[in-house]
Amino acid sequence: MGKLHDIFQEYKIRPIKSLGQNFLIDGAVLQKIADAGNISSNDIAVEIGAGMGGLTTELAKRAERVLAVEIDTKLFGYLKNLFGNSENVKILNADIMKISLSDEIAALSWDTGDPIKVIANLPYYITTPVLMRMLEKNYKIKIMVLMMQKEVADRILAAPGTKTYGALTVAAGYYCSVRKITDVPPHCFVPQPGVTSSVLRFDVYEKPQVKLLDRDFFFRTVRAAFNQRRKTLLNALSNSENFNNSKEEIRNILSNEGIEENRRGETLSILQFANLSNSLFLNKH
Repeated sequence: MGKLHDIFQEYKIRPIKSLGQNFLIDGAVLQKIADAGNISSNDIAVEIGAGMGGLTTELAKRAERVLAVEIDTKLFGYLKNLFGNSENVKILNADIMKISLSDEIAALSWDTGDPIKVIANLPYYITTPVLMRMLEKNYKIKIMVLMMQKEVADRILAAPGTKTYGALTVAAGYYCSVRKITDVPPHCFVPQPGVTSSVLRFDVYEKPQVKLLDRDFFFRTVRAAFNQRRKTLLNALSNSENFNNSKEEIRNILSNEGIEENRRGETLSILQFANLSNSLFLNKH
């Protein structure tokens, strides 16, 4: 902590709570996260929230091209000095939610067709928005290794029929195969967060495992089913503004799909949600 304190003093860095800045300082965990990406020479490693550069350093050992994105200007200044002489690391002072990853990679004259591997210790407050942006923007992402609050990781990994299974589970499962790499206790960070973290690996499907007539309609169906978790599927869908079908029409659609009307959304698999949304889409007014 002594060296870190000196850096904080020199660059006037204070961990900003609103940005979720908890810096991972455990070397073994940093290596495990970097290793989980299976980075090869053809890959572009993208780090979101480079912080104090610990993970950036590990990625630079493994990748010929590393793009580290950091929103904090003081941390950006520190990182620029730290990696100023590095030929394979580029530091970008930007908000990942406001830039095009493809455009930034192209601006570096890197081949935008090469596989992208996103490796990041995500701030807890922005985990879901960043995850969904990376998946929805159709970047050439092959693998993501993301650290997040364990509670969120548990939701992503949840099985149908459990209390933690929800819209986030379905969304992640639509785009990716997901598995846990490790849990990370609070003492591995400075400052220490109040909760345990988890590292997940997301292997992005080249093609989704389910066929959809309309992807946006699919996600509207999923959200409608989970917006009122205590309600049955029939009532949740009937009460939703996303559909113009009558309650009786929705009852018939559920019956045709072999789904009991008194089931709840949390009991449906991704395939069942896909079939249900396709039937609703075909019967929309």
